[in-house]
Amino acid sequence: MKSFKLFYIAVALLTLLFMAACGNDEGSKSKDNESQDTEETGSSENGERTVTDAMGHEVTIPEEPKRVIASYLEDYLVALDITPVAQWSVSDGSSVQGYLQDSLKDVPTLPHDLPLETVASFEPDLLLIDSAGMVEGNKYDQYSKIAPTYVVGEAENNDWRDELKRVGEVFGKEEEADQVLKDYEQKAEETKQQVQESIGDESVAAIWLVGDTFYVVNDQLSAGDVLYNDLGLTKPNVVKEIADKSTANWSEISLEKLAELDADHIFLINSDGDGAKKLQDNIWQNIPAVKNGNIYEYSADKTSWLYTGPVANTKMLEDIQEKLVK
Repeated sequence: MKSFKLFYIAVALLTLLFMAACGNDEGSKSKDNESQDTEETGSSENGERTVTDAMGHEVTIPEEPKRVIASYLEDYLVALDITPVAQWSVSDGSSVQGYLQDSLKDVPTLPHDLPLETVASFEPDLLLIDSAGMVEGNKYDQYSKIAPTYVVGEAENNDWRDELKRVGEVFGKEEEADQVLKDYEQKAEETKQQVQESIGDESVAAIWLVGDTFYVVNDQLSAGDVLYNDLGLTKPNVVKEIADKSTANWSEISLEKLAELDADHIFLINSDGDGAKKLQDNIWQNIPAVKNGNIYEYSADKTSWLYTGPVANTKMLEDIQEKLVK
């Protein structure tokens, strides 16, 4: 989800697209649903705890894990003031979650697909896996031979609030996780009131330019979850139409359909380096956001807009507040 040499660009960008499609909730879940709590099944005198993960594995958690790998879950670790021993990356470590680097700049990288030898080389004492799909086949058994392995979510796309609570429970930081959620909900409500007072029912869209192709965010997933659910902003008709046909976080939008985008404001995540100019071509001059100069552009290597979690979503709220609150 954030420029690459020509040889690597295709692999890196496609990987980012896949991971961005796997970082959020499926959208059909309500935010009011309670988190499926980690089941604590026992503890020992040395402080170890046995908990049950999303796949039903009973996992023994060290009393104070020191060398944690939680690839693509680093957002939750940062929110809970936990530093992993290695962090998620693509393209031989040249692309990481840039928005987290204030906290993770000195943390070495490991490939997103978690090769066994590389994982073992970091000598972890705890592995957190984002979803069950990442340990299909015998991968879970192989990882478990390296370190206790806890699967956080059962589905590919899991509600970030539930994942935060599960991660908090694994580390015995339930209260901290609850406080992170309270802080986020308060900031979201404050931002919602300010933005709606500023722009009313004007519509907002998020677009990603990558590989010379435009993608529009789903109205229930990723940045769309923040825009349309947390902030209650107006969805352009084109966004609703595309989201109804796709379960991905970001769905390709044709140039013809892009020209019909009835958005008053556009947040543009640019992975190609020439994003705003592309939108200003004649074919898109009738888009309200283009006509009125309401395009807010962010580079993909720094932005949080391609990811999800308490840190990413809070940074999105800050971006939205900065651009839309007059």
